[in-house]
Amino acid sequence: MTIFLCTTCGTSYPDSPGAPEHCLICEDERQYVPASGQSWITRESLTKGHRNAWHRHEPGLLSVQTVPAFAINQRAFLLRTPQGNILWDCIALIDPATEELVRGLGGLQAIAVSHPHYYTTIQDWAEAFQAPVHLHAADRDWVMRPHPSIHFWEGERLELLPGATLVRGGGHFPGGTVLHWTGAADGKGVLLAGDIVQVTPGARRVSFMWSYPNMMPLPAAEVRQLAARLDPLAYERIYGAFSGQDVRQDGSAVVARSAARYVEILEEGRLG
Repeated sequence: MTIFLCTTCGTSYPDSPGAPEHCLICEDERQYVPASGQSWITRESLTKGHRNAWHRHEPGLLSVQTVPAFAINQRAFLLRTPQGNILWDCIALIDPATEELVRGLGGLQAIAVSHPHYYTTIQDWAEAFQAPVHLHAADRDWVMRPHPSIHFWEGERLELLPGATLVRGGGHFPGGTVLHWTGAADGKGVLLAGDIVQVTPGARRVSFMWSYPNMMPLPAAEVRQLAARLDPLAYERIYGAFSGQDVRQDGSAVVARSAARYVEILEEGRLG
């Protein structure tokens, strides 16, 4: 029996003698099936052609990303706190070098993921570090490979560790989650946003979408609700799902302005 991964989104499926016929994550309109069709790779084959690269963003915060790019090509973050480390979002590849490095940095106290597109191999990360995985209950149906380490939380907020709180934003997925960190070395807050809040190329705006690959917008009412849920949070910097998608200053103001403009265009049609 073998664990197969979808090469388009990185989602892992239960042990099976052969590759699945469908990836339910990709067949949903928030993702996509390539024109060439669905394809699969085993966990073992992935380690042969890829590795993980690390980047330090600021004291206590590192990211890890697979090279060459695999699947959606998101990055995961290792958030280091005095009470333990948190893996925020997940990537499909977990190899011996990654395991050794994470253990050398203190292991993992918890794993949390923003939304189903990044669930990937959370089960393997949980087993490797004996860490619980925290997913919002609103998205429980998108777990393709059940595992006893997965815990579903409900409501609007969950404090993982002192200074590190999950906040349900919704939008892209009903349980779409961000991680608010108040323990940065400079005393200013940080938002780890996944793509619940998508940092745009100029890093001066963010956006909010129902489907990014299919370019389907969120309704204005959803954006308004998302912005309202984030409004009480104090944060200066935003780290998005992809390399280079970082807002370095005025993060909360950037989100508020961007949401207001998004709603203005959708509701009033004001383009100028």
